Amino acid sequence: MNFWSNTLHYFWREESLAVLTMVVSIAVLLFHLRREERKSLINTLAFFAACMFGQFVSSLLHTLEFARAAEVLHEVFVIGAGIAVIRLWGELVFRIVLPLVKLSPPRITEDIIVIIAYIAWGMVRLRYAGLDLGSIVATSAMITAVVAFAMQDTLGNILGGLALQLDNSIEIGDWIKVDDISGQVVDIRWRSTLVETRNWETVVFPNSQLMKNKFVVLGRRTDQPVQWRRWVWFSVSMEVLPARVINAVEESILQTEVANVAKSPPPNCVLMDFDSRGFARYALRYWLTDLMVDDPTDAAMRWQIATALQRVGIKLALEEHSLRITKENEKYEEGVHHREVLLRVKTLRKVELFSQMTDEELKVLAERLKYSPFAMGNIITRQGDRKSHWLHIIISGEAEVYLEPPGGGKRVIRSLGKGSFFGEMGLMTGAPRSATVVAKTDVECYRLDKEMFEEILHARPVIAEEMSRILASRRAELDSALLDMDAASAQMAISQQSGEILATIKRFFGLG
Repeated sequence: MNFWSNTLHYFWREESLAVLTMVVSIAVLLFHLRREERKSLINTLAFFAACMFGQFVSSLLHTLEFARAAEVLHEVFVIGAGIAVIRLWGELVFRIVLPLVKLSPPRITEDIIVIIAYIAWGMVRLRYAGLDLGSIVATSAMITAVVAFAMQDTLGNILGGLALQLDNSIEIGDWIKVDDISGQVVDIRWRSTLVETRNWETVVFPNSQLMKNKFVVLGRRTDQPVQWRRWVWFSVSMEVLPARVINAVEESILQTEVANVAKSPPPNCVLMDFDSRGFARYALRYWLTDLMVDDPTDAAMRWQIATALQRVGIKLALEEHSLRITKENEKYEEGVHHREVLLRVKTLRKVELFSQMTDEELKVLAERLKYSPFAMGNIITRQGDRKSHWLHIIISGEAEVYLEPPGGGKRVIRSLGKGSFFGEMGLMTGAPRSATVVAKTDVECYRLDKEMFEEILHARPVIAEEMSRILASRRAELDSALLDMDAASAQMAISQQSGEILATIKRFFGLG
């Protein structure tokens, strides 16, 4: 009985309960709040438990009267247990407490402070064990000099990491480019800096390399938000005036909400060079707000450029090769054109506005339709626009119609899909656009301009009467959505407005 009593008395000290309670409390807190670091926490607790078991073994040796061995072993495991406690406190302070007060020091700061605490704890325990602290420091200095000479590269990395942190050259979250590698800084450690690339690679840069060589911090500018200027290149024939190209691209881009593209500074298009093949080289420059999605955003901007140029009849310049043209090719092109016209006639038949037109009139109209694509987010027509005297017929994709009341806000009226048409009031009367239409997806349209339709209307003015009734019905539908009109009031509005619209059509097209 005395054996176990003496063993427990040597093992269980006055501070043991407080230390064990503290370790368990910190461990429970870290286990719940730092789920991603549970493996490291378990390893630390296992090390602490091993040290406690070592202290128990030393108490057994003491009871068996191996006093000197017991004291040495006990002190070694006390130092080990203290190291585990310091590690737990470091994680608690640096990974839970400081982030709560909006402080997030880099991992290297935590590592250095914890290592200093390890050394201090070891020195204090050795002093309590009766060793002369002065001789320990002198011996340590000699050992340190030898180690420093043997580990120059490692020390260079450590000092490089400290320097990077002290002068804020880079911070966690920065995007950097070193040679041909670019990525986001995810951690700055005592030896190296970890950078994650867009290809799901983690590149480890020795800190000394970053201190000795040049690197670029992407998207960072003093007192400015993080955004990075990107260049999207394209070429157009030199026969097209640069002002026309630049206006078409900028007008489309500035009216479109493209994800991850900054509004300030606004995107701009510039003429950069002339190619020896007869091309003018342009660049659309924009500012990227999320540096992770550089290529997808570039792709979206290229599609915006392509659709904007197509709508105004400008072709992108591509390298061409001479081909032998034969009659078979001509026949093939004629066949393709014929099928396209038949498809357009079929599309026009479904439009209520043209229901009174003959097959020949529809064919003439089909020949004059203009293919007009829009990228997702493009504003196809804007409420209040007085210059867009044309009609759009959707052949693929989906668009959204919404009103912008004078008091502000946005009120969605309806969605438009394949076969839908809009802009008929602007085409027939010259009235300003009564609603805004935006492309919800990539949209392909046929566009009919006033000049294309004017010849047919002059040849058969009676078409205008039927169109006036259709236009009055469409206007009443819009007014009903805006003013919450009932069915009876809407029908009355159709009767009243039909005559007014017919008179406006005649004036607009100069009909007698």
